Amino acid sequence: SSLISQENTIAGNTVLYGATSGELYIAGQAGERFAVRNSGAITVVEGCGSNGCEYMTGGTVVILGNTGDNFGAGMTGGMAFIYDEDQKFSLRVNPETLLFDSLQTDYWTNELHQHIVKHREETGSLHAKKILDNWETEKKKFVQICPKEVAPTLEHQLGFKEKLLKVN
Repeated sequence: SSLISQENTIAGNTVLYGATSGELYIAGQAGERFAVRNSGAITVVEGCGSNGCEYMTGGTVVILGNTGDNFGAGMTGGMAFIYDEDQKFSLRVNPETLLFDSLQTDYWTNELHQHIVKHREETGSLHAKKILDNWETEKKKFVQICPKEVAPTLEHQLGFKEKLLKVN
């Protein structure tokens, strides 16, 4: 297609609603309520509408673009990574139960990189290629999101030291 993947919605609303496992790679955007109640799926998408990862309890979500408002409301598990190129994610996230910050550790940076590589391999995404080709610069544009109650129990800590102190 001649469409620019990260600028076009190709998956509807409620994709991955209640997903328990598996992987999904979408070279394009998803509609509203993406990965709601996800409890185990791994996914990479190039943007999503409002209420992404609402009530998510597990799994990993990587969004290589903007999200709609109210991201992560009620999220109690799992991990999310958002490519925050416009630096406005903090205006779209529901911060009540979440910690979010730039990537702080090599472990989580490498984990994110592997998901984007797999997305590129599975979809041929030119957007993912651009991010990977300029990784040292582009990785600084990602925000990592984790539920506050989960953060202290992670095997590989986030490195959000100042924010974790406020939670405990």
